[in-house]
Amino acid sequence: MTGGFDSTGGTASIATVTDRVKPVELAGAVAAVHFLGSVAAFVGDEETVTLVTPEGEATQLPLHAGAVLCVASDGRRVVTGGDDGKVVQLSQNGEVSTLVTDPRRRWIDNVALHADGAVAWSAGKTAYVRSGKGEEKSHEVKSTVGGLAFAPKGLRLAISHYNGVTLWFPNMAAAAEGLEWAGSHLGVTFSPDNKFLVTAMHEPALHGWRLADGRHMRMTGYPARVRSLSWSANGKMLATSGADTVIVWPFASKDGPMGKEPGMLAPLQARVTTVACHPKEDILAAGYSNGTVLLVRMTDGAEILVRKNDDAAVTALGWSADGGLLAFAAGEGTAGLLAL
Repeated sequence: MTGGFDSTGGTASIATVTDRVKPVELAGAVAAVHFLGSVAAFVGDEETVTLVTPEGEATQLPLHAGAVLCVASDGRRVVTGGDDGKVVQLSQNGEVSTLVTDPRRRWIDNVALHADGAVAWSAGKTAYVRSGKGEEKSHEVKSTVGGLAFAPKGLRLAISHYNGVTLWFPNMAAAAEGLEWAGSHLGVTFSPDNKFLVTAMHEPALHGWRLADGRHMRMTGYPARVRSLSWSANGKMLATSGADTVIVWPFASKDGPMGKEPGMLAPLQARVTTVACHPKEDILAAGYSNGTVLLVRMTDGAEILVRKNDDAAVTALGWSADGGLLAFAAGEGTAGLLAL
C-alpha cells in the first residue's frame, strides 16, 4: 500500500489521502457498495444501482419497484431483495435479472450467496435456497428470519431468528440443528475457518458459539446496536461497528474471544457506522456517523484519513477483490473511489 501510515494516532496529525479520492455524485442514499471486478456497484436505498468505473464514469440501472431491503455479493454478482417481493441479480457484465418473485409479494428481508452459485433468501419465517443447478428448497423457523449466512465449507445455511440460530443443510434429510440464546438475533456470520458462528443482536451486543461443542461467547459492552461486521483477511479478527471506536474481537485461538478483551482502534468523537476489512492485508476501512472515513492498520492502529467529517453519516464501504480500490458512500448521494 502506498501513502504510508501515521502511527501517532488522532486526526490532528494523521496521514491523509483525501486528495486522491475521486468524487462520485449519486441520485440518493446508498444501502451498500460492492465491486464487480474494478467496477463499483452502489446499491441505492430505493430502486436503482449505480455502476461506477475507476475513471468515475457512472451508469444507473433499475433493480426494484420500491425499497432495497438487503444486499449480498460474491464478487461475481450482486443480489438484492426488495419490498416488491423480488430477488434480483446484477451480473458482472451489467445484466439485471429477476431470480425470484415471491408468490405473495412478501418483502424479501435477507439474501446470502454461496461460492458454488447457490442463493438464499427469506420472507417472513421462511428461508429458501436455490442451488447453482436451480433446485429450490425451503425451511420455516419459529419466528421472522433475522439474517442468513452460508458456511464457508459445505452447503449449510445459518438462519438467525428470535432466541437463536437454526443450522440447515438443504441437501440432507437430517433435521436442522439449533443454537439457542435468549433474545432477537439479526445479522449472522460464520468465521472463515468454519469454527465459530456470531450474531448481531437487537440489543447492543454480539453472541457467538463455538461450533464444535456449542459453547457460548458473550460479546457485550457496546453502546449501540452492531450493524456492521467484517472478518480480517486471515480470519483471525472480527471488526465491528457499534461504538466510538472500531471494536476488534480476537479469533486466532481455539477459544476465540472467550476470556479475552477486544481491541479498540481509531477512536473518534463519533459512532462507527460501518467497517470493511481489506481482502488481503490486516487493514480495515471504517466509516463514522460524522462522515469520516479512515484506513486503519489492525496490527498497531495506525491511521490514514480518506474522507473528512461533514456531518453526513457513512452508509457503505467496499473493497475490490484485489484490494486496490476502496469505495464509500455517505449521506444522500455523496460517494467516492480511492485507488491504492
